[in-house]
Amino acid sequence: MILCFSFLGLGAQPVGFGGFQMPKVDVHCSEKFADIDYAGDGEVFHRMDIYLPQVEKDIYPVVVHIYGSAWYSNNSKGMADLGTIVNALLDAGYAVVCPNHRSSQDARFPAQIQDIKGVIRFVRAHAPDYRFDPSFVAVSGFSSGGHLASLAATSGHVPELEGEVGGNLAFSSAVDAACDWSGPVDLNYMSCGREQDTWNHAPEEAVMGFPFQGNEIRFKVLDATSYIDPFDPPVILFHGTADPVVPCCQAPHFYGLLQDAGVESELHLVEGGGHGMNMYSAETLGAMTAFLDRIHHAGRP
Repeated sequence: MILCFSFLGLGAQPVGFGGFQMPKVDVHCSEKFADIDYAGDGEVFHRMDIYLPQVEKDIYPVVVHIYGSAWYSNNSKGMADLGTIVNALLDAGYAVVCPNHRSSQDARFPAQIQDIKGVIRFVRAHAPDYRFDPSFVAVSGFSSGGHLASLAATSGHVPELEGEVGGNLAFSSAVDAACDWSGPVDLNYMSCGREQDTWNHAPEEAVMGFPFQGNEIRFKVLDATSYIDPFDPPVILFHGTADPVVPCCQAPHFYGLLQDAGVESELHLVEGGGHGMNMYSAETLGAMTAFLDRIHHAGRP
């Protein structure tokens, strides 16, 4: 725990950090498919785990949940909030897909979002193999995973970010809903609008491959906020008011822009919540599943 807090003081986060969860978690699933290679290249950063709910059905709506690591980890799917977010989703009847993705040491952006889009296309292309309902595929993520989830939501029709990871290009990578837990969605707004930017931009500089200062405009391609339009899917946002890693202003800023564009969205600020700590309560997890249920049922014919 002391090591984790030392990371927090540096404005980064330890690999796979998601609320100090233990590696061995009782996941509430009836079946697990481990280490599925969604890109077909044999790389560890292109593997994912699939969990099916304990209540068995013919098909399940799907949520792709992405771990947080400040984009530094390529193999943290086993620490992707399994005991909290993932179990809540499984208990609510959602199949959950937890993918790895390329880290900032493996490849520069947009490789990371191209991996996630490859996962989403894989889910739709292989729906019969895993009893997925391809008509409802949502995305969720914590911290940098929240960034990728939000970016997947707002960039559903941006060719420059699509890539060809895993193929399946006849299938859409657009998502039906998104859940952002403490994500840095506007890297140009990490100082919360203050005139002087004092933020440590090391993680985003690593994933982009060049300094932030003097390249602020070039960094906008990384921002989920850059791609907002009225056709984006519904988004729910959670952020702790005492988050020492990702400034709490990120969620209200994103929410305001979504509202201005007419995108259905919800904002949940957790008083005293940190970066993962004290964030995963019955209230917040219930708000997430209720939001997804409402969007899912509203989309049914």
